[in-house]
Amino acid sequence: MATRENRSLLLVVMTISAAILLALLALPIGNVFAQAQFGTGWNAQFFNTADLTGAVVFTQAFPTGINVNWGTSSPAPGVVNPDGWSARFESVQLFNQGTYEFVVASDDGVRVYIDNVLVLDRFVGRTLTTDRFQSTLTAGTHTLRIEYFDSIDQAALQFQWFQVSGAIGTGTPGYPGGGAVEPTVVPTITRTPLPPIPPGAQTATVIQASVLRVRSAPYLGAPQVGRILRGQTYQVIGRDEDARWFLLQLSGTQGWAWGYYLFVSGNEFNAPIVGSFTTAGNPAAGAEVVVQTNAVIKLHPVPDYLSPQTGRVTWGELLPVIGRTANNAWYQVVFRGDTIGWIFASYTTILEGDLNQVPVTG
Repeated sequence: MATRENRSLLLVVMTISAAILLALLALPIGNVFAQAQFGTGWNAQFFNTADLTGAVVFTQAFPTGINVNWGTSSPAPGVVNPDGWSARFESVQLFNQGTYEFVVASDDGVRVYIDNVLVLDRFVGRTLTTDRFQSTLTAGTHTLRIEYFDSIDQAALQFQWFQVSGAIGTGTPGYPGGGAVEPTVVPTITRTPLPPIPPGAQTATVIQASVLRVRSAPYLGAPQVGRILRGQTYQVIGRDEDARWFLLQLSGTQGWAWGYYLFVSGNEFNAPIVGSFTTAGNPAAGAEVVVQTNAVIKLHPVPDYLSPQTGRVTWGELLPVIGRTANNAWYQVVFRGDTIGWIFASYTTILEGDLNQVPVTG
């Protein structure tokens, strides 16, 4: 088993590496930058009832948009119970002329109004769910109102929008700082349909990044298998031991995403613990133990120093262990997804798993 010090060091490395992922906040979709907008200058009123009735018990400004996870706590002073409360969010936003896709994620219910017209009505108790709708707006200001309530357990709300067609540019009427530059046309963005989520399944929604990389294993250095977008929701298949990484069901494949960037419905520790190399295919998929090398070491076809070298494993490599010798002096590993070989155990550190669960194969 990994020592506490080894795990602490790994977490430190992961935390430092988080800065790398922040560069994902402006990745292009297709040939345009579909940057999410959260709006500014939101104001909220909170109620002690679940239907926005009674006295306003607290008001709060949300200057940079609505992207809140209250968890199971009271959302504001004056809200006496962590469940059974509601809130109304309002703002006036400036839009270009065009069609916009609005994305709202909520746990529990939500209603959305644009210029006092109801455009989305999901005011029902439910787990975290993402809804999308499109609306064509004229250039200028429009009033947005969101009504939300929390029934039981978790409470979260996120609201954003993307311009998917129409005109943008400093010459667009109503655009801040409008000038003489002619507007350009935004190509329509075609979105890949999300995979279906079984009823009652645990889900994860991207809330902390515009574009999030999904990897083949729960490590920042693992190969990338896909990208998912802010506001998208996926089924949670499993997690690592510390519930810091989550295995998601994508369209036609599975991949790991770092939990810091996700909102996971319900208790995140209820997701089953699955092996780090679940997505790597056989034979690595069955690995019970993952080790990291602390030196540059040789890979051998059999557990014998005198056997030919079949690979060079670099320092810091993460390897799934699929076999061992009876004295635990050698580990049989899968190197970079397609090469099976043996390495000397003394030059590795166990990051996760129980070595006793690994079969003796040499």
